[in-house]
Amino acid sequence: MNSTFITVEGAIGVGKTSLSQIISKTYGLELLQEIVYENPFLGHFYQNIAEWSFQTEMFFLCNRYKQLQDISTNYLQQGRSVVSDYNIFKNIIFAKRTIEGDNLQKYLNIYDILTKDMPQANLVIYLSCSVETAMKRIAMRGRDIERNMDRGYMENLIRDYDLYMEEFQRTHPSIPVLTIECDELDYVHRSEDTQYVLSRIEPFLKQPV
Repeated sequence: MNSTFITVEGAIGVGKTSLSQIISKTYGLELLQEIVYENPFLGHFYQNIAEWSFQTEMFFLCNRYKQLQDISTNYLQQGRSVVSDYNIFKNIIFAKRTIEGDNLQKYLNIYDILTKDMPQANLVIYLSCSVETAMKRIAMRGRDIERNMDRGYMENLIRDYDLYMEEFQRTHPSIPVLTIECDELDYVHRSEDTQYVLSRIEPFLKQPV
């Protein structure tokens, strides 16, 4: 029995987890959510990115590696489909933005080793948004750990995401990428927006993988 692995990606606050939950509930897929706020370095990171970037990104990498190992063994290899609110490649985007000097190359070497045999997504959903939308949604969810989020950091991060997704589509032509512009959408509170987004996703689910 074939399984499908869908990953939802985009900048902080864009709505990855919300959409992943909707997809999971609608189509009966197992839900994988990343471990974020359990990261003991994250609060320090938002206060001093240069000082805490390596520790922060290494924590994320190790936890995501373990999660993907588990879903591969317990779900995908058993023919059970999964939707995840992240793709492991996000580690590269954040690391290149925040880690400097020799530590960056060390990190990338470790990333290559850990992800060599990781399961690849059958579909990447990329949620694109403006800096204004991202900052507004971050403020609305009111998480204390994000109160020190720097707008300049978010501007650079969104630009990094856009550039990386362009490169990803060139270097991974066999993995479809569905880009959804989210500035005018509220698929959490407006049913018509929910149905619109699902209508964009459904054709990919009907294709053989």
